[in-house]
Amino acid sequence: MASLTGAASRLLPAARFTVSRATARLYFSSSSVSPLKCPKSSPLLSHVFRYQKQSLVRVSSGSFSTVASAKSAASDPDQLKSAREDIKELLNTKFCHPILVRLGWHDAGTYNKNIEEWPQRGGANGSLRFEVELKHGANAGLVNALKLLQPIKDKYSAVTYADLFQLASATAIEEAGGPKIPMKYGRMDVSVPEQCPEEGRLPDAGPPSPAAHLRDVFYRMGLNDKEIVALSGAHTLGRSRPERSGWGKPETKYTKDGPGAPGGQSWTVQWLKFDNSYFKDIKERRDNDLLVLPTDAVLFEDPSFKEYAEKYALNLILLRGSPFKIVSPDVNQRSLWQPTGLSTTYHLYLCRYF
Repeated sequence: MASLTGAASRLLPAARFTVSRATARLYFSSSSVSPLKCPKSSPLLSHVFRYQKQSLVRVSSGSFSTVASAKSAASDPDQLKSAREDIKELLNTKFCHPILVRLGWHDAGTYNKNIEEWPQRGGANGSLRFEVELKHGANAGLVNALKLLQPIKDKYSAVTYADLFQLASATAIEEAGGPKIPMKYGRMDVSVPEQCPEEGRLPDAGPPSPAAHLRDVFYRMGLNDKEIVALSGAHTLGRSRPERSGWGKPETKYTKDGPGAPGGQSWTVQWLKFDNSYFKDIKERRDNDLLVLPTDAVLFEDPSFKEYAEKYALNLILLRGSPFKIVSPDVNQRSLWQPTGLSTTYHLYLCRYF
């Protein structure tokens, strides 16, 4: 836990926001991020269980609110900065790093580079707040992440759900001892449940042909074998709960006492610490209390995957640097929707089956 305490003491870099007639730039000064064009839309920020058209409703019970907006541009930079501080406090009190990483990953992981139209191409667009997508099998339990973030969304209404999910995921990685992720902000939210992607775009944990399945899913997002292996390493954080995913033990010696809600089976001993122990543990398989899914094991069975998994097992610095690429935004803002180099759940960008 010392690493978490140390990470929590880091100060948020100053955010800068400049606007011209054609372009809005929003980024944290600690990262070299390309200028970001500010997309426009008319999103409806909706209650996850109810959609009320053309309504202005705030639900005081703490559930997800329905707010209609006439227009939407980039998330307000000052609110993003403040929201990040609130997320850090949430992490320090709830130890919810893994589920926030998983939330960011699952909202972004529906991206399909072969589809031109938005929002049909999926990606980080806030669609995961709708009940229809929450009910997808891969998203079991993520309603708990939404409940954690909703008070922050209510407080900072000028931050889109899409940006909030990715901000929470990146912050969780950093606070767990991971690298600072040079995130870009300005994502639009989808308006209605009908804009949610179909079920089946996220990976399965135990497909008949794990290597082929991983390539089928992640090549669709524009990732290569090296990035697939790096992305899988996000399992260094978190646990699998059999009542949600069907995988793992109800509890182990590493999870029976928490922190946070006890139970589940983790991939690593210190499952709130971001490091390369996932690759070491998967390779050695010396502890039956640590989880190894078929899609984990294949990283050391498939020749191409194994080349990178071996390197990451030996070199944490290599792991920290490799998956975090930033895709320069094009005219269609495509890079905001795809999982850009872990832009999100280690973008898990980096994270869940998780």
